[in-house]
Amino acid sequence: MSALPDVQLLYTGHHQWLQQRLQHRLGNAADAQDMAADTFVCVLTSATPPEAIREPRAFLTTIAKRLLINHWRRRDLERSYLEALGAQPEPLMPSPEELAVLQETLAHVANALDGLSLPAQQAFLLSQLDGLGYEAIAERLGISHSTVRRHMAEGFRRIALALARQDAGIAAPVRSATPALAESLGAG
Repeated sequence: MSALPDVQLLYTGHHQWLQQRLQHRLGNAADAQDMAADTFVCVLTSATPPEAIREPRAFLTTIAKRLLINHWRRRDLERSYLEALGAQPEPLMPSPEELAVLQETLAHVANALDGLSLPAQQAFLLSQLDGLGYEAIAERLGISHSTVRRHMAEGFRRIALALARQDAGIAAPVRSATPALAESLGAG
């Protein structure tokens, strides 16, 4: 507790000077007040006892410079983070009309796939949704590579016809996925 009067003397003798110096460096009175207060908190928590400080202004300047460097680093990091966020593309939310068109397109595609056999549906979805190649699909389903190619060709043909129907304005009936297909993909 004997250090408290020494810190009080240090504070009353140098606080105004330090705050003005910091305000000149920061260009902002509020930040300078905060930084000056932080400087004196560092003095209180320092291992150097206040009575051992021979050059108080040099000591305070050293602490304040370290705090300023941390302040500027933090500010630069925040600025970089905000710039990176600003460079990110805005998330796009489709309009209600676009959602309706998308739902109609999906209904046409689902109807086209409903007309395929279960192995053909599986092959098509493994290729288009899971990104598997024809060899991997053939191995996974236990069918030949040429059968996978045939299933894929039929799937693309049916989807092309379904999308042509959509473009012609022919509505697709609303259906859910084939239960057997959903079950087989969930088990795979």
